[in-house]
Parts: sequence; C-alpha cells; structure tokens
Amino acid sequence: MTRPPNKTWKVGTLTYTTGGLIVLFIWLLWGDFAWSIKDRSIGAVMSVLLKKYGASDLLNGIFMSSIPPLISIVLGPIVSYRSDRYRSKWGRRIPYLLIPTPIAALAMISLGFSPFIGRELHSLLGNYSPGMNNCILFLFGFFWVIFDISMTIANSVFGGLINDVVPVEVIGRFFGAFRAISLFVGILFFFYVINWSETYYLEIFLTVGVLFGAGFALMCIKVKEGEYPPPPPPSTQTGVSGFLDAAKTFFIECFGKPYYLWVFAALAVGTICSTPVNLFSYFYSNSLSISLQTYGDFIGVTYICSLILAYPLGVLADRFHPLHVGIIVIFLYALNMILGGLFIHNVWTFGVAFIAHGVLSGTYFTTTAALGQKLLPRARFAEYASAAAIIASICSIISGPLIGYFLDQTNHNYRYTFYIAFGLSVLGLGVLLVLNRQFMALGGPKNYIAPE
Repeated sequence: MTRPPNKTWKVGTLTYTTGGLIVLFIWLLWGDFAWSIKDRSIGAVMSVLLKKYGASDLLNGIFMSSIPPLISIVLGPIVSYRSDRYRSKWGRRIPYLLIPTPIAALAMISLGFSPFIGRELHSLLGNYSPGMNNCILFLFGFFWVIFDISMTIANSVFGGLINDVVPVEVIGRFFGAFRAISLFVGILFFFYVINWSETYYLEIFLTVGVLFGAGFALMCIKVKEGEYPPPPPPSTQTGVSGFLDAAKTFFIECFGKPYYLWVFAALAVGTICSTPVNLFSYFYSNSLSISLQTYGDFIGVTYICSLILAYPLGVLADRFHPLHVGIIVIFLYALNMILGGLFIHNVWTFGVAFIAHGVLSGTYFTTTAALGQKLLPRARFAEYASAAAIIASICSIISGPLIGYFLDQTNHNYRYTFYIAFGLSVLGLGVLLVLNRQFMALGGPKNYIAPE
C-alpha cells in the first residue's frame, strides 16, 4: 500500500511541509507578540499622560490621529516602493524591518523619560519657559515623531513580508492567530497594567521598549524570504528627477485604475469608522467618573470576547471571503453606534456600548485582515498597500483633529463620538457594497484575478 505524499504549501519559491509551516507561524507570531506589546500599550499610556498633562481634545487628536498617518503618507510609499524592488541576501523586506527596530525601542524609552526631562527643561528656561506641562508635551511630541518614523518604515513592509512568506490558502487563519496574540497581550495589559500608567509610566515604557526591540529583531533574524523575480529596471534619472520619476510611476500604477480606488477606500473603512470612539473613549469614561481600572476592565472584557472569536473568524473569512463578512459586520457596528449614542447614561450603559463597539470593530479587523492580500496584486503588494495607507492616513489626519476641535467646542460632549461613528459606518457600508459589486463582476471569490 503506497503512502500518500506529505501535504505541502507553496508561496513564490518557498515550499513548506506541515512542520515547516508551523515553524514559520511560531516565528512570525513571536514577532507579532513583540509588535502587540508595543501596539496595545504605548497608545493607551500616551492617552493617559496627555490627559494628565493638560492636552486638549484637539491636541489629543493631532498626537494620536494625525502625526502617525502624516508620517505614513510621506514615508510609506517611498519605503514600500523601494522594498518591492530591493534584493539582498536577507530578502527584500527583512532589512526594512530590522534597521528601524532599535530606533523605535529607544524612542519608546525616551517617551518614559519625557516628564522628567520636561521638568528640568522648565526649570532651566525660567521665565522663558512656556510652562512645565507644555515642555513635557513638546518632548512627548518630539519622541513620538521619532517613534512613528521608525514604526512607519517597519509597518510599510510587515504586511508585505507576510504576503511573501505565508501561503494564501491559510492566510485567513494566520491573521486570526495574529489577532489572538494581539488580544492576549491586550487582556494582560488592560486588566493588570493600565491602572499603573499614571505613576509607573517610566517602567512601562522601559519594559515595552526592551521587549519589542529584542523580540521583533529575533523574528527578523529567524524568518527567511524566498527568491524574487528581478525588479523592473531602475530609472536612468537620479536625484530629484529620479525621485519624481519614481513618484510618478507609483501614482500611475496605484491610482490609475478606479477599481483600486474603491479597494483603498474599503481598506480605510474599519479605521475611520472606529476612530471617534477609540480616540476619545478614555476621555469619555473620565467625564463619567469611571476609574482607570474599570475602563481597563471594560477593554479587557472586550479582548477576551474577541480572543474567543479570533480563530473562528479567520476560518469564516477564508470560507466566505473577507469582503462579504465585512459587509455584515459593519452593518451591525453601525447599529450599535446609534444605540450607544442614544442610551449611554452611566458607567454600565457606557460599558455595554463600549464593549460591543470593541468586539464588533475587532471582528471587522479580524475578518477583513486579509482583504488586501485577497484583492491586491501579489507582485507589487507592498506598493499597492502603501497607496491604500495613504487614503487611510488622509482620512485619519483630517478626522482626528476635526473631531477633537468639535468636542472642544461642544464642551467635551463625548456622546457625539458614537453619533459620528454611526455616520461614518453608514458611509463605509456604502463603500463596501459598491466594491462588492465590482468584485463579483471580476470573478468573485472563486475566479477573481487582481487587475493589472
């Protein structure tokens, strides 16, 4: 009796046995664990510190919603364009992930020292000081920009690395596992750490900086890329002319087809719809006299629910396609937003609406995590993904400060964040429905080929 051959998976020139695929998942998930430690903690602690040192809603919107995407718009396309065309013994993605990692780690540690340095700077300036809080906020901004520059470089190609080394047949499950790791880290942080953010922020930033720097660098060393076809011939122009020629090529390739404009808009939907609540949820809870620990518990419960759902949702996305599942989820999210805006009155109604917001927005991110991999051309994935990031970044740059300014003018009535999220969700649902109609015309889940 002949023994059936072992199942293998292929992506590009890479071939995996079951054991090889498990090893790949282990190292990528280890890198995601390090990434998630940074992702789940830094923004949350920064929100607490911005509130502590007197930042307005407008300034909070600029810090958390405008600075990161503004940097992404400038650097993201450049890094992804060069990464798609780069060849080295380390691959085309790993160098762009490994180099900025220690810089990001040092920037995180510097954020922890900002209040101490700010107080010293305030004393040194004397009568010329703009105020102690303003000195601290300035340093937050300075190190935040350095941190975001480093993370933009890495983030621009991290999805490209996954696209290059993970077989498409299991990519939905893979992103489900990614989501589970991220949620597990979030559960630990919001149940056991966030309550100490105001007093032990230095220790938090130090720990996160070291864990991220060491953990993510180890993933970069262990994951191996395959061989790639030769890149397109480089432009004969150099300097400014060469840059302009590359930029022209980038915009023609990425924005020249109307279909991909709808894809880019769809990829931005999840972020823009959840931004109003995500950005000001701590401020809203604070206005209702909800303790920081209770607020953290609400987020922890959200992550537990999402963790339980993460892998089944990944399977669901593989079976029914991320776009189709996303349409259903965003409809339910819009329904929750309008109900939350109407019925939040105290700590418990806030908790119910906020947990539902977190679970549904998390469900959307989990089920649509592979949407880019499913719809964009594989050969130039990072380039197209960065173009999508430009659209999402523009939306974020505009929305965060605009919502913050609006809330400042309404005497910080944070109920409006749910109403704004409802309006954006309805708009997002329309975008997904239009995209779905075009997607089905191009072959649908079974026969779709990304237009070139």
